Amino acid sequence: MEIRQLKYFVGVVEAGSFTKAATLLNVAQSALSLHVRQLEEGFGTHLLVRERTGVRVTDAGQKLLDRARTILKEVQLTEAELTNKMTSPAGEVTIGIPSGAARVLSAPLLEAVRNELPRVSLKMIEGMTGPLEEWMSAGRLSLAILYRTEDSVGPMTALAREEFCLVAPPGEPPFEDSIPLSELHAFPLAVPMRNNNVRRSVADVVSQHGCVLDVRFEVDSLSTIIGMVMEGKAYSILTPSAIHKEASQGLVRTIKIVDPVITRLVVLAVNPRDDRTPAVAALRKLIPKVVDTLIESGHWLTLDRA
Repeated sequence: MEIRQLKYFVGVVEAGSFTKAATLLNVAQSALSLHVRQLEEGFGTHLLVRERTGVRVTDAGQKLLDRARTILKEVQLTEAELTNKMTSPAGEVTIGIPSGAARVLSAPLLEAVRNELPRVSLKMIEGMTGPLEEWMSAGRLSLAILYRTEDSVGPMTALAREEFCLVAPPGEPPFEDSIPLSELHAFPLAVPMRNNNVRRSVADVVSQHGCVLDVRFEVDSLSTIIGMVMEGKAYSILTPSAIHKEASQGLVRTIKIVDPVITRLVVLAVNPRDDRTPAVAALRKLIPKVVDTLIESGHWLTLDRA
């Protein structure tokens, strides 16, 4: 068993197929197949099931996948420590960012990494919060921007506090600047799926105040939800940062939700296994600085810094 074989095996599983992995790893597909087959022969068991749509791991393959990720992280850490890169961090860091936050944070963060951490290769994964939390728990991410309520931050670093608003099609009611929570039931909503933190944050407050919502569509795609609102097919409940571009162009309207206001915290979570790597540690310090700059400049519309 070689480190290279483990890297290729993990790459195939995460890509979902040999074809995609070959492109991402810049390795011939035949070479990937050979290395995985050698692993299977060495262990005397099947690690992957080849299907027409891609591959899936067997029980043995899942065990190897978990161990391989740990081994590869330790190899990366050892290389960093032995080559004394603490003052000039280097290596690959994978970060997950929710679609809403990504709209304001992704480009400035990539620019800051390029300028201040030129030897760090940042792998950014954008998605809805539910899958990002699952990937973080599975160890697939080194860092993640997540959403939490005030009482569930734990060891994570709070970055900002946001409030939710009703997002309405242009020219449609309500026409006031604010709306009580108890009146939201009058508007057909398109919202994320139930396992999404945005949905949970709103649902918790709604249930506590005995209110109901008219949820017509459950969609795990921010762009699709915004598109539905723009076309007048639904309303939604989002934060101003998620629809800042569309709101500034008059494509959607935002109405402040009051009695009570619904808020959430934007937090930075770190995988404990990666926390001591120089590249991850450097990014952990850089991200709050980037967020503060965005808030001060008005590019990230928040209630305040957390």
